[in-house]
Amino acid sequence: MDLRDAIRTIPDYPKPGILFRDITTLLGDARAFRRSVDQLVAPWAGGKIDKIAGIEARGFILGGAVAHQLSSGFVPIRKKGKLPHTTVRIAYSLEYGLDEMEMHEDAVAAGERVILVDDLIATGGTATAAVQLLRQMGAEVVAACFVIDLPDLGGADKLRALGVDVRTLVSFEGH
Repeated sequence: MDLRDAIRTIPDYPKPGILFRDITTLLGDARAFRRSVDQLVAPWAGGKIDKIAGIEARGFILGGAVAHQLSSGFVPIRKKGKLPHTTVRIAYSLEYGLDEMEMHEDAVAAGERVILVDDLIATGGTATAAVQLLRQMGAEVVAACFVIDLPDLGGADKLRALGVDVRTLVSFEGH
């Protein structure tokens, strides 16, 4: 089974010229979803990972499953204003301006080993900010895992430049 076959491509979304890689079809295919989670977990099975941090929203789905498989806790990283308790936040650049993400201030403890999970790595802006936020709280970011890499956009290389091990399952050329 090639996981690429379980991912739907939607042309010209969210704007003309973009090929949107939609994992909802992968999530709806029990075998593809299970295989994705198993492959994301494999390098750390049997090791000590304290927390899985998932980036809103598809990172919650994948990250929750990865956390379950590794018997780790789960940390949601959300857009500003969505978490109910005291938070820490970081601003980051998007192609159309600035945004902020946050997590609860007590979500990770200094020295905890954390894996960051999301569905796709493109330019790396969101993932880089999430790594910086986790490190700001004293976490050791062991790795960042994604189902899809868009290597032409350079995001995985940005994370590697920060000393983060990057694991992706499939790559697609272009944007």
